[in-house]
Amino acid sequence: MLFTEPVKADKDPHQWLPPDTTAHCRYISEWVSTKLRWTLTVDTLEQTTLRDLADRCPAARVSYELA
Repeated sequence: MLFTEPVKADKDPHQWLPPDTTAHCRYISEWVSTKLRWTLTVDTLEQTTLRDLADRCPAARVSYELA
Protein backbone atom coordinates (compact mmCIF):
# COMPACT_ATOMS: atom_id res chain seq x y z
CA MET A 1 0.00 0.00 0.00
CA LEU A 2 1.38 3.41 -0.93
CA PHE A 3 0.73 6.28 1.46
CA THR A 4 0.49 9.69 -0.15
CA GLU A 5 -0.33 11.60 3.02
CA PRO A 6 1.97 11.88 6.02
CA VAL A 7 0.88 9.70 8.90
CA LYS A 8 0.62 10.61 12.56
CA ALA A 9 3.80 8.68 13.35
CA ASP A 10 5.79 11.13 11.23
CA LYS A 11 4.80 14.07 13.42
CA ASP A 12 5.88 15.32 16.81
CA PRO A 13 3.45 16.96 19.29
CA HIS A 14 4.03 20.35 17.68
CA GLN A 15 2.51 18.97 14.49
CA TRP A 16 -0.08 16.54 15.82
CA LEU A 17 -2.04 15.92 19.01
CA PRO A 18 -4.95 13.59 19.64
CA PRO A 19 -8.25 15.21 18.66
CA ASP A 20 -9.58 14.49 22.17
CA THR A 21 -8.03 17.26 24.29
CA THR A 22 -8.55 15.21 27.44
CA ALA A 23 -5.90 12.82 26.10
CA HIS A 24 -3.19 15.45 25.62
CA CYS A 25 -1.56 15.06 29.05
CA ARG A 26 -1.30 11.30 28.76
CA TYR A 27 -0.07 11.59 25.18
CA ILE A 28 2.77 13.98 25.98
CA SER A 29 3.72 11.96 29.08
CA GLU A 30 4.05 8.86 26.93
CA TRP A 31 5.88 10.82 24.23
CA VAL A 32 8.46 12.13 26.71
CA SER A 33 8.78 8.71 28.32
CA THR A 34 9.57 7.16 24.94
CA LYS A 35 12.12 9.87 24.14
CA LEU A 36 13.85 9.33 27.49
CA ARG A 37 13.72 5.53 27.34
CA TRP A 38 15.42 5.40 23.96
CA THR A 39 17.60 8.52 24.53
CA LEU A 40 16.09 10.21 21.49
CA THR A 41 16.75 13.86 20.71
CA VAL A 42 14.24 16.68 20.50
CA ASP A 43 14.53 19.82 18.43
CA THR A 44 13.93 23.28 19.87
CA LEU A 45 10.36 23.60 18.56
CA GLU A 46 9.40 20.17 19.88
CA GLN A 47 10.93 20.99 23.28
CA THR A 48 9.07 24.30 23.48
CA THR A 49 5.80 22.61 22.56
CA LEU A 50 6.30 19.88 25.14
CA ARG A 51 7.05 22.42 27.87
CA ASP A 52 3.99 24.50 26.95
CA LEU A 53 1.78 21.42 27.00
CA ALA A 54 3.33 20.15 30.25
CA ASP A 55 2.42 23.44 31.94
CA ARG A 56 -1.23 22.48 31.36
CA CYS A 57 -0.69 19.07 32.98
CA PRO A 58 0.54 19.73 36.54
CA ALA A 59 -0.49 16.27 37.76
CA ALA A 60 1.18 14.37 34.90
CA ARG A 61 4.19 12.23 35.74
CA VAL A 62 6.72 10.64 33.42
CA SER A 63 8.13 7.21 34.21
CA TYR A 64 10.67 5.31 32.14
CA GLU A 65 13.44 2.76 32.20
CA LEU A 66 16.38 3.06 29.85
CA ALA A 67 16.26 0.53 27.06
